[in-house]
Amino acid sequence: MKTRKLILFYILIALFSYGKAQDERITKIETKLKEISKETPGLQEKVELSVNGSSIQEFIRGIAITNSINVSVDPTLSMKIYNNFTNVTVADVFLFLCKKYDLDITFIGNIMSFTAIQQAKPTPITYTPKELKINYDKNTDLITFDFSNDSIAQIVKALTKASQKNVVFSPDLSGKLISGYIENLPFSKAIEKMAFANDLNVTLTEDGIYLLGKKDVVVKGGGDANANGGIKPGKQQGNLPAGLSIKKDEYSDLLFVDAVNVPISDVISNVFKDVNHPYFLFSEIKGNTTLRVNNVPFSDFLKLLLNGTDYTFKKQGDVYLIGDRNIEGLRITKTIPMKHRAVDKVIDFIPPELKKGVEIKTFGDLNSIIISGSQPRIEEIENFLFDIDKVVPVIAIEVIIIDVQDTKTLATGISAGIGTAPAVTGGTVLPLNMTLNSSSINNILSGLSFGGINLGRVMPNFYITLNALDSRGLIKIRSTPKISTLNGHEAKISIGETQYYLETTNTVIGAQNPQNNITQNYKSVNADLAITVSPTVSSDEQITMEITVKQSSFTARISSLAPPGTVTRDLKSMMRVKNQEMILLGGLEQNSTNESGSGIPFLSRIPIIKWFFSTRTRNKSDNKLAVFIRPTVIY
Repeated sequence: MKTRKLILFYILIALFSYGKAQDERITKIETKLKEISKETPGLQEKVELSVNGSSIQEFIRGIAITNSINVSVDPTLSMKIYNNFTNVTVADVFLFLCKKYDLDITFIGNIMSFTAIQQAKPTPITYTPKELKINYDKNTDLITFDFSNDSIAQIVKALTKASQKNVVFSPDLSGKLISGYIENLPFSKAIEKMAFANDLNVTLTEDGIYLLGKKDVVVKGGGDANANGGIKPGKQQGNLPAGLSIKKDEYSDLLFVDAVNVPISDVISNVFKDVNHPYFLFSEIKGNTTLRVNNVPFSDFLKLLLNGTDYTFKKQGDVYLIGDRNIEGLRITKTIPMKHRAVDKVIDFIPPELKKGVEIKTFGDLNSIIISGSQPRIEEIENFLFDIDKVVPVIAIEVIIIDVQDTKTLATGISAGIGTAPAVTGGTVLPLNMTLNSSSINNILSGLSFGGINLGRVMPNFYITLNALDSRGLIKIRSTPKISTLNGHEAKISIGETQYYLETTNTVIGAQNPQNNITQNYKSVNADLAITVSPTVSSDEQITMEITVKQSSFTARISSLAPPGTVTRDLKSMMRVKNQEMILLGGLEQNSTNESGSGIPFLSRIPIIKWFFSTRTRNKSDNKLAVFIRPTVIY
């Protein structure tokens, strides 16, 4: 009692100090308003105002604009103004607002800044709890205690700590004060007598826990309990239909209902009569139910009872509305926004069973879904949408394609023959690729003589071709396309070249006087680099990709009018990689060597001499294609 009086005394002092500080603050504001009213005459202007629910920012701003006053209002203020002012000055209005809504005005020149008062946090009052007098002998199980208006929470904690026997109390006893004096009694008897003296009930459970509660309360299990753990019959409504049993906690809406093949309408009428709640039936409730629930709140009981049926309920004020799910008044409409996913395809993912009896439409402007139907079904759909509304990762895929073509050609030899017409002397000396006609050869022969022997002359159409050529070609192509896509969606990129060729069509028209109709069309041939990737990201950022690469390129034309040839290389693979891990998807290497030659038999095989009696061509090519892929997950 002394502690309570001390707390009350401190509270009175704090209230008195707060009131005095409040009066001093208002006096200072009033004095300052009078001072600046000389430079700001608008503060002394009379106003007539009537407002109903206007925000305090708009209210002060409106007065300031009308009377040419410079103000600044804290945007965090949330007060609404409901007042009527007639023939009062602006200064009086500002003073009234400061006093009623605990505002303060900071004056900076002729500018007034309105802010909320920073309330000082009261200094917490601490006190030492009273030490309870408890003496317990574990050997004899005898206990002695002396309680006088002590908190039940402290007593239960002290008893449990001293005896090592668990004692708990009902939540509705929080704050109850207990008194009692026991000396040298067994623990169970002492708890029972203490409960009796304070109008309480004690129950010993099977696992040895002492439960303290109010008397005549229907406890969990359907009845009251005595000190020996016995159960007394609980209170239940009389004149119930066969197969129906209802029990209710006297101090809450907890219900025990046991029904075996009982009409749902009978269960509803009797439960509502027992809990004394008003209700209204929109339609006849058909069907029977079998259920057994224990210590279930009334609202949860209705959900369980009507779940899986064509009926639902809705609470409007204190009245419960019950009827068919599609009846006006029980049907609700709700807008569910999507945070991380696009709304256009979400409806397709909702299971058909959830969409029965519910109308669903998308609202792209707000990226939301509009649902109309019964509340239980809408709650199921809303929970499902919440589960799938997650951040969808984006996969950025870097593809590096390296194509290397290395060719080597060696052509040597001497060839001679007789052509259909005289040849023309020409060619290159370095590298050697020269053709000599008969005149050039005769000039050479005339300048040669071996011991006075004339070598003679050749025929006019005779020619000799000298060939010694070594050529090499190296082509290195590096392509680095980059593509991105959402998880589970296909990404595709295509880069290509188009060439055209002429196609001529000759059509004969008529039989007796045939005429040729020549049509020329330019047709196209494509050579593309196409990459298609379908990635899927797992929870540990392992990326599974289905990759298709198609690369084609043009080759030389066989004639100027013929279409170009194409070389195509396809690659398809399914693989799994880690985030930002680079892999070699394909390394295709093609090596080819081609040797050809012709010459005089036997002489074309002798070393050194063979270069004068034969022609030889050697062609060697290396072709390598490598594809590197590195995916990166972005959230």
